[in-house]
Amino acid sequence: MQRRHALALVGASAAAPMALAQGTKIVFGYTAVTDFASVFVAREEGFFSRRGLDVEPKFVPINSTIPAAVQAGSLQIGGPTPSVFLQSVDGGLDHVVLAGGGQTSKTITGFGLVARAGSGIRSAADCVGKKIGVPGLGAFLHVTFRAWLKQAGVDYTQVSFIEAAFPQHGDLLRGGSLDAVVTADPFMSRITDSGAGYVASYYSTFLPEGQPTIVYVARRDWVAANAAAAKAFREAIVEAAAYIVKPANDARLRATIGKYIKLPPQVLAKVQISPPAPIINDKQLAYWVG
Repeated sequence: MQRRHALALVGASAAAPMALAQGTKIVFGYTAVTDFASVFVAREEGFFSRRGLDVEPKFVPINSTIPAAVQAGSLQIGGPTPSVFLQSVDGGLDHVVLAGGGQTSKTITGFGLVARAGSGIRSAADCVGKKIGVPGLGAFLHVTFRAWLKQAGVDYTQVSFIEAAFPQHGDLLRGGSLDAVVTADPFMSRITDSGAGYVASYYSTFLPEGQPTIVYVARRDWVAANAAAAKAFREAIVEAAAYIVKPANDARLRATIGKYIKLPPQVLAKVQISPPAPIINDKQLAYWVG
């Protein structure tokens, strides 16, 4: 019931008059992954400003801290992974989903298990007894990696998971503090290019197609008080998603992403960009509950 409410209120806000959105200030929390491309595009291409929204993207190092920041009001909207969102709601936070960022695709190999050079990790079984870094306990990469271990017959409680922000992954591997990291581009490519580690598994390809990797959420009371702004935000994200999938926009899209997650040109040129999923439904959230 709570999950249905988390989506139904967003739909109800669609009837609000657009005039109320004018001049609305929104601080949006994101982490350093390309799944937030729709927010970056909506800001840079004027999709927000055209709807009267002043959206300020704010970098947050650890995804699992986003719901607390939304609850405290330092962010009006943030992008937790679905697992982090659901755990926050289960813990009592009254947040709702406005839109979505990226989604899973079997063509995407932009994240996976990267092992420290010389660690010998090649399979799920090799992870037992190892220290593995994840960019947020309970977040997307942590939850999906545990599911992969379980599917391979490995007891994930026999693995030591250490929370570490994406930018720290390479240094922690080089220093020997971690045996492996569950990480994503551009950090994965930087680690492998430097020789500090190697891809032990693109484990993400076991996931089904079309499941959201990031959801854009806000407090229920904020949405109720800013119904038109919530509607305008979602409309801008939908417009940005249509922009992202057009091949003619690829070069400009990559430059926009690089501006917000600080990617050098050589990394920008080859980084994979997840397909957008601007509208989230209850069935998709139910998958993550499972």
